[in-house]
Amino acid sequence: MGLLDGKVAIVTGAGRGIGRGEALLLAAEGARVVVNDLGTTLDGAGADTSVAQTVVEEITAAGGTAVANQDDVASWEGARRLVDHAVESFGDLNILVNNAGFVRDRMSFNMDEDDFDSVVRVHLKGHFAPSRFAASYWRSRSKAGEPVYGRVINTTSEAGLWGTPGQANYAAAKGAIYSMTLVLARELERLGVTVNAVAPRARTRMTETLGGGFSPDQPAEGFDDLHPDNIAPAVVWLASESAGDISGQVFMVTGGRVHLIDGFSEAAAVSKEGRWTAAELVEAQEKLFSGRRRGTPGFGIGA
Repeated sequence: MGLLDGKVAIVTGAGRGIGRGEALLLAAEGARVVVNDLGTTLDGAGADTSVAQTVVEEITAAGGTAVANQDDVASWEGARRLVDHAVESFGDLNILVNNAGFVRDRMSFNMDEDDFDSVVRVHLKGHFAPSRFAASYWRSRSKAGEPVYGRVINTTSEAGLWGTPGQANYAAAKGAIYSMTLVLARELERLGVTVNAVAPRARTRMTETLGGGFSPDQPAEGFDDLHPDNIAPAVVWLASESAGDISGQVFMVTGGRVHLIDGFSEAAAVSKEGRWTAAELVEAQEKLFSGRRRGTPGFGIGA
């Protein structure tokens, strides 16, 4: 018996890295999986249908059930077809894992318009569009009086939480995914659908050039703290019945650690009766920032 027996899942960007690990573990826990991946290069060019199909073959070889899908999740019609593919193949949709994306890293003063638009499109619209059509499917079932089991697990990033130089496009999209997760959680709560997000830290094609502890090499022995498969158990947990009362939450997942992230929260305040003047705020800034960093915030947990 698996945690997800009888459930139907979509994983976007499931051909490699974190998405592949998520698709494999969802299937191992009993879900029937739609493996979506265009098979593009790291910067979003080209397409390779064998990428998704290879993961399907891994799942079926292990005794699971899966189908491949190459729809563009950042297009309205592609997202619609993806959701329809799941329902037509397996009769239902219960779990949507939004993971697809690519990077085009540039410092802001070197970034061109297509670098910005393409990365925001694949990450932000590529999360919203499948969520929109999954939500429509679940709403239709609810209005028809049919039972709804719905889980959306989005993929944000440390870049979206704290900002990474050279990734203004990627960080903007991932920060927006954080906020969108909160909106979708509020909107879909009445349908019994939960919406959460994970911010994974793992070794993938996207992290190969980042440095900062993202070694491209696996350790010779012992636990591989950056293995991309470390993320999948958190996704399976959030997709399970046991997490049915968890929604609107964001988790940073790395190695053997799961951090619950408490987003935008008040750090300090100053107040007065009536409107502030700029000169008064100059005087109040010492109180507002007393003992606190005034410059760029630190990066990561505990910074």
